[in-house]
Amino acid sequence: MVQHGPQYCKGLRKPEQVHHSGLESLTALSTGYADELLQALRRVAGKSGAELYLVGGTVRDCLLGRVSHDLDLAVSGSVVSIAKMLQRELGEGTLVDLSSPDEETVRLVWRGEQIDISCFRAGVQSIEEDLPLRDFTINAMAMQLAAVTGDGHDWALIDPTGGLDDLREGRIRHCPGAFIADPVRMLRGYRLCATLGFHLQQTTKDSIRRHAPLIGHIAAERIGYELQLIFDSSRTAETLREMAESGLLRQLLPELYLGEGVEQPEFHHLDVFDHCFLALQMMESIIAEPDRFFPGYGERIGTYLKEANVIRCLKWAALMHDIGKPVTKETRADKEGRVTFYGHDEVGRKMVQEFADRAKWSRADTEMVGSLISMHMHPFHLCNVQREEPISKRAALKLCRRAEQRLTGLFLLAMSDSLASRGEKKPERMEEELVALFTTVQKIYDEDIEPVLRGPRLLSGKDLIEEFKLAPGPLFSEILSELEAARVEGQVVDRGTALDWVNKFLQDRNS
Repeated sequence: MVQHGPQYCKGLRKPEQVHHSGLESLTALSTGYADELLQALRRVAGKSGAELYLVGGTVRDCLLGRVSHDLDLAVSGSVVSIAKMLQRELGEGTLVDLSSPDEETVRLVWRGEQIDISCFRAGVQSIEEDLPLRDFTINAMAMQLAAVTGDGHDWALIDPTGGLDDLREGRIRHCPGAFIADPVRMLRGYRLCATLGFHLQQTTKDSIRRHAPLIGHIAAERIGYELQLIFDSSRTAETLREMAESGLLRQLLPELYLGEGVEQPEFHHLDVFDHCFLALQMMESIIAEPDRFFPGYGERIGTYLKEANVIRCLKWAALMHDIGKPVTKETRADKEGRVTFYGHDEVGRKMVQEFADRAKWSRADTEMVGSLISMHMHPFHLCNVQREEPISKRAALKLCRRAEQRLTGLFLLAMSDSLASRGEKKPERMEEELVALFTTVQKIYDEDIEPVLRGPRLLSGKDLIEEFKLAPGPLFSEILSELEAARVEGQVVDRGTALDWVNKFLQDRNS
């Protein structure tokens, strides 16, 4: 997307050419009420006598020709009064006070859209003084909403910091004092690079490098919001690499940096830190072209990737899959000095859990990333088996049971891990073996496992009590689980064979 950002900006209108028709592309809200809202704002401007300005990301998106689903306004008068007046003009909407000790802000939620109305910052008296107090020059532009007079459709761009030129060049440049005023803006700068395809100006990079430790004073929720948008973009690996160069990433993910300089056996060609980064890069490539890496499964994987938060969690799992290696590393004298990382998958899961708690992740995201990391070696273990003999239905069932709905994600993680490993002793056809294993497991699931899971149970806990006089306990789940495996293997086909199977199971167990 890098190549499209600046190129896209070359078509920006000059300030004197920005008219209502251009602005309407900005306010083409998802519900299609742009004109109604603009007319209401003009009436408010006329009745209140206050100065109303479209500001920030709203203006930026307008100039980029992007649809904006939120509207940001800066006003010279009473924020509450103007918000209530706009609510009356629109005839509906809910007001939410978002004010902080430093800034009065009211949000009007109207037909699913958000209109944020704020006063000028830091007590300044004009929009020209307000704009340089914002984060980046491309967000420090404004357009005044005048009362309707005559045709009422002319707009003037207010750009005291040169944001329009930066927008044309695809350049992110910070406003003076931006990072000291609010350190989360450093992370936001990288988020804008990731989502817009822009680049940071060198002076902005240098400033972030100097101020990176300040990010530690920011609430986890605000950091999490910016990181979420970076991981939802298509440029996550590239953006995180740039964050690493400035020192900002070290402040946010100290666990990842434990892998710096931790060398790995000959299966790998990179230390743990760089291997994790390359795995993330490979994961983004797989997500972009799943059929290239899993021929014939592009549509199936594409459907899986559309599920909520899946892409984001897969990227986190790729980046963090080996963070347990540094603390589990051993040089084994009993194995001729061989380096091992036994248990790094489970240790990694626990470390990610701790990070997720600190970062205020949702329970669903925490569970998904943690479980993928804890299982990420399983496909490789089965590939070792597959080289000697066909994968059994029982082995496939065991993997499917543990992975559940994350089975596809597990193989995508294994593929990204394999692609990021290019050492001398890596099996030559590792990626082909993973595809073959995925194909086998999917075939067994579709033909043998899924019909059993979808169909009715042949026996229940009640049957175990009545037919075999067993008392409820852990043995019940063991029997029913093994019975399910026997059905998948074809040993049990109906209630009669199920009863015979349980009887033999108990006899063997007692003997």
